[in-house]
Amino acid sequence: MIIPREYIKEACETVRADGATIVFTNGCFDILHAGHVRYLTAAAAMGDFLVVGLNSDASVRRLKGETRPIVSEADRAEVLEALRAVDIVTIFDEPTAEELIRLVRPNIYVKGGDYSLDKLPEAKIVQESGGRVEFIPFVEGHSTTGVIERIKASGE
Repeated sequence: MIIPREYIKEACETVRADGATIVFTNGCFDILHAGHVRYLTAAAAMGDFLVVGLNSDASVRRLKGETRPIVSEADRAEVLEALRAVDIVTIFDEPTAEELIRLVRPNIYVKGGDYSLDKLPEAKIVQESGGRVEFIPFVEGHSTTGVIERIKASGE
């Protein structure tokens, strides 16, 4: 389900009241590939309810450059929402997911193995609210940048 940001806190409080363990992750998820699917499936397996914070188009441009995203935020959200592992998708525009994490208050915050606690400003907020941070190993050879480079090299 795609939920506007203004309703995310209420949605998560409802799920939490039912006793569910809320898992949260965030990212650009531009050109969804097997690495993303494996990552989201592993994240979902850590709890009962997976919330995905999706970087807005403007946020992706600030992070990745003017040629990104390839796929619009609306389309990226729709594709994520269709995955069995994902329960809720919400879009955020800030440089980090800190404010969104304050609303979601996840039990578990998941990031890829290419991150570390010292390079994750969101970790402190998660830990202060009693949650924990987990890292999923990065799947080598599976990245959106790699997909884009292969497309460019193919000349099509």
